[in-house]
Order: sequence, then structure tokens, then C-alpha cells
Amino acid sequence: MTTRTLPVSLRDIEAAAHRIDGVALRTPLLRLPLDGDVYVKPESLQRTGSFKFRGAYNALVSTPFALIERGVVADSSGNHAQGVAAAAALLGVPATIVMPENATPVKVERTAGWGAEVIRCANSTDERQRVAAEIRDARSLEYIPPFDDARIIAGQGTVGLEIAHALPDVATVVVCIGGGGLISGVATAVKALCPNARVVGVEPELAADAQESLRQGRVVSWPAADVTRTICDGVRTQEIGARNFAIISALVDEIVTVSDDAVLEAMRWLALEAKLLVEPTGALTLAAIQTGAVTADGPTVLVISGGNVDPALAASVLTRS
Repeated sequence: MTTRTLPVSLRDIEAAAHRIDGVALRTPLLRLPLDGDVYVKPESLQRTGSFKFRGAYNALVSTPFALIERGVVADSSGNHAQGVAAAAALLGVPATIVMPENATPVKVERTAGWGAEVIRCANSTDERQRVAAEIRDARSLEYIPPFDDARIIAGQGTVGLEIAHALPDVATVVVCIGGGGLISGVATAVKALCPNARVVGVEPELAADAQESLRQGRVVSWPAADVTRTICDGVRTQEIGARNFAIISALVDEIVTVSDDAVLEAMRWLALEAKLLVEPTGALTLAAIQTGAVTADGPTVLVISGGNVDPALAASVLTRS
């Protein structure tokens, strides 16, 4: 597969960067106190505390207003929910968000805090999508998918665009994988601008459907009961999207996995040594470095996806021995 056939191009990402400029934060690259040339891209500092705001805002502003003025609907376990709710509030558009019962309470509260109507559902991707589709059809709302959408991928790809511009000699970019929106966008930008760079995905061992999909050459779905075991609530997606898989299979060099215990240790290290409070999903990339799943050969950037951590979990992580 050539890049000409892929769902999103560098030009799409550059257009998204123009749309979100001045609204989304251009997060810095921060060098970590580690051996080697290792940096983090802390999207935990992004508006709503996650990279998801980039894609959500790009999706809304790149859609004709006539299609969104009645409102938008989305389904999410948390960070996409907040991103859509915030983008809709900024544009004066009503938002309805379908969230599973096991969503982190702080993410539910912050989604509602942006003025969105929150509707709860059972803990599976299929149920979230079913409820969102019913609401879309009943109310004639525009659906904003969490990852399998060119608008979303282009918005998330601005993370990779900023990395390539800030560190042109980057050798490796490490990105977490849930539905695949972030890594597919980042890989598109990085491979276009820094073709010699490696792009590596990271998943929890307990939710490694993307790794299995890449190995088998097709999208593999994991049961909800399996993926919900991981503490990394931001990547409990049962399968990656079709558009995302097309890009991942063409541009991502490798997908590795780490344990939940390694994630908790990475969270603690980031808080104590880098002064960054991140959610479990956000610590996946550092966990990959600390466990040796990924080797930092040359300038390496770890994308921290978000910082919306439950306060009780944060307290327990900080007091780990």
C-alpha cells in the first residue's frame, strides 16, 4: 500500500493545524532526565487534558455548520468525550455524549462540566456505538467518531506535525494505541516529514488487539471483558478502526506491549522525576522505554496522551513503594 491510497495525507494534517491554531495548545517537547536523548510530548497539558481535543475541534470546525447546529453526539470512555464537549461548547453547539458505566468519574464530571448531556451505557464498544447511533438518528445529530474518521485522524496528526517541526532529526516516536486515531495521524505526519524515523505503538498486555491485528494483517477484535481488565482506561477499545488500520499497517514499524504494573511505575516516575501527573494510558510510552520493549537509539519522543487521572489512583501511585 502506498501513501497515496491512505485515508489522510500530510496536507490534511497541515489544514487541521491551521484550523486548531490558537485554540489547541502547541505542547512543548521536554527532555527527560534519562540516559539517551529522550523527550516527552506532554498532551496531558493540552486543553481538556488530552490530545483528543485536537481531533474533536478539527472535526467540528471542518464540518459545515448546518450539519452541527442541531448538535453533535459522540461515544467515549472519557477523553474524546471531554474533547467533543469542549469543542462543542466553544462553538456554541449542543453535545450529547454516550459514556460506559466504567468510565473514570473525573472524566464523566468534566465532560458534564463543559455543558454536555451525558448518557451512560454498558461497558462495551458495540453498546456505546449502538446507543450513539440511536441518538443520532432520533435527534438528527452529527456523529463525531472517536478515531475511525479522517477529520479526527488529521486533527490528532498535528501532534506528529509539531514533533517533526521541533525535532527534525527524531529517530523514534512512541505512541499509545487504543482505537488508532492518534498513532495513525502521528505516523502520517512523521513519516512524511522524517521518513527515516521509526514509529512504534504501545498497548497494555491486557488489551493488545492492535498488536495482534498488525501481526495477522487484519483487524482483530477482543472481547469487552478482556480489554476492560487493563488499568489503562483510555485504550480499552475492542478493535482499531478500518481507516486507522490502513495507516498503521502501512506506516507503523512495530507495536509492543507492557504490563499494567510497568504502567503504574512509569506514572510514579513521571510524577516524581519529570513533575508530570499523567493518567495510566499516558504512561504507556515511558513504560515501553523503562521495560526495554523500545530502545531509545537516537532522539526519541514519547507521546503522553493525557493527564486525566482519577485522584484516588494518583494518590495510590505516588505512595507505591
